[in-house]
This record gives sequence, C-alpha cells and structure tokens, in this order.
Amino acid sequence: MSSVQSLREHREKLQDARFSGVRTFTDSNGESVTYRSQSEIERAIAAIDSEIFNLQRGRNALIRLQSSKGL
Repeated sequence: MSSVQSLREHREKLQDARFSGVRTFTDSNGESVTYRSQSEIERAIAAIDSEIFNLQRGRNALIRLQSSKGL
C-alpha cells in the first residue's frame, strides 16, 4: 500500500507530464509507462485521487453489541 505522500508526489509528476504533453512517464523506481492519450493520463490521475481520498477518509465503523441472559 502506498502512502498519501508518495501518491501525491506521483500525482504531481503525472500532472506535469499531462500539461507538458509528454506521454512517457518515468517514476522514481525507474519504471517507464507510455500513455496512449491524455484521457488515459487523466484516468490515472483520477485513480490516484480516489486512492488518496480513501486513505485520508479513515475507517469509521459502527459496532452495535446486544446481549441477553437468554431468558
């Protein structure tokens, strides 16, 4: 699982590539990805935004316990 900070950095690099018109992106690990279109880059950014939102949202769970003596 990625941290929020690393996802934000990856998102910034994708945004830079999108605005400069570059279709090949190399991440910090040295892996290259070539996108076919701007819309594919936008979908990748949207997926990262969704992941960041899910990580920041946290987990709110409601647990309701009910017990009885069995009478």
